[in-house]
Amino acid sequence: MGQDISVSHFKYHDFQRFERLLQRELELLRLWLHEGRFSTRRSIGGLELEAWIVDAQGQPVPLNEELLARVNSPAVVPELSRFNIEFNVDPQPLAGRGLERLETELGQTWDLCHRTAAEWQAGVVAIGTLPTVTESQLSLRNMSAALRYRALNEQTLRLRQGRPLRLDITGRERLQTEHLDVMLEAGTTSFQLHLQVPVESAVRYYNASQIISAPLVAVAANSPFLFGKCLWDETRIPLFEQAVDVGQGRFPRVTFGSGYAERSLEECFAENHDHYPIMLPWAMEETSDQLAHLRLHNGTIWRWNRALIGFDAPGQPHLRIEQRVPAAGPTTLDMAANMAFFYGLVEALATTPVPPETRLPFTSARANFYLAARYGLEAELVWLDRAATPIRSLILDDLLPLARQGLAQLTVAGDVAERLLGVIAARVNAGQNGAVWQRRFVTRHGSDMALLTREYRIRQQAGSPVHTWDL
Repeated sequence: MGQDISVSHFKYHDFQRFERLLQRELELLRLWLHEGRFSTRRSIGGLELEAWIVDAQGQPVPLNEELLARVNSPAVVPELSRFNIEFNVDPQPLAGRGLERLETELGQTWDLCHRTAAEWQAGVVAIGTLPTVTESQLSLRNMSAALRYRALNEQTLRLRQGRPLRLDITGRERLQTEHLDVMLEAGTTSFQLHLQVPVESAVRYYNASQIISAPLVAVAANSPFLFGKCLWDETRIPLFEQAVDVGQGRFPRVTFGSGYAERSLEECFAENHDHYPIMLPWAMEETSDQLAHLRLHNGTIWRWNRALIGFDAPGQPHLRIEQRVPAAGPTTLDMAANMAFFYGLVEALATTPVPPETRLPFTSARANFYLAARYGLEAELVWLDRAATPIRSLILDDLLPLARQGLAQLTVAGDVAERLLGVIAARVNAGQNGAVWQRRFVTRHGSDMALLTREYRIRQQAGSPVHTWDL
């Protein structure tokens, strides 16, 4: 969905032509995989961060066009709503001080945008769901100008035959509402991690990424409030799944997936073709050697772990895994710690002699994910051959040692690994991630979402990790 398009309305023949091009490019992908055309480079990491623009009172302000024009950087781009922007960081080899370079560049881009937003007496804030945003603000009048967003809204409603989107989330409280467009999706800002993997081991990395989604979403949870209701620790998960629900039953557009990969990540792209109606049939040219139509279609299916095709500088295709479950925020250091936890853990599990997917059924991995999103650090997870285990002891006793092992295998500098994984250990020991701090603050000070957001921003700008935040 990062690809722009030049139209927002489509006719029947557009869908027919796009389908033909999509089929051709799927065959081209299969040929490339068979011929060994894909890059063998590995352990290249990258990231994207979605953030909110808010005023001094913590209210969202629709300024992304003005802010982006002033920043004038290809690393900062619009998101679905005019309240949101996205930061992109150049991919880096993870070895040595690669994680530190990713962290530093993210911080530099963040500081630039924050200084620029100050020209409008505004700022940027990284948080999964913004506590102050109202349902009425998530409307088409605040949609960003890019035509792909208009087209996404039109096609979602077409597939729903005009029926409104229904939101029904039961957590500590219950929220029920109906919405007439896809703008609810704008309430779900995330910290997305990318990992380039070689073809021969891509299945192992993809499955490992699915398995660790549960502990990762729990440790990074930062979205307990939506429209004044206290819901899941990571409310962003059910919110996104319901915000673009087109009623496809077993194959929703936002999904944990239907199973582990078995032989090749080509299975993901084939499933996308076979089971997901085309949403954006923008035919750019005849069959593209950049697989443009295949990638565009893939971008309208938001698996929490998504297989992506990209291209190295010489034009050689590569495979990478996009891990989409961590929430944005609370601080750059917290996000860098989440990044280290993910990269270390996925490396360790993807290279262990016995594949973990043979020890944990997919149904258990999926159930773990939703339990962790709902209950955060209070969840209990089934882990490999073991019965349900409190997630905090699982992380401290099993997963952090695995993450250290994985970072060592990646030859990440020891001081970088210890600093970042130490933040995860301290967070779990304290039992305070972003979601817990927000709930504790409201318990102490009352349900004033503006006050909560202002105090959150003060601590975020100070930069200390969330486990140290006071009330």
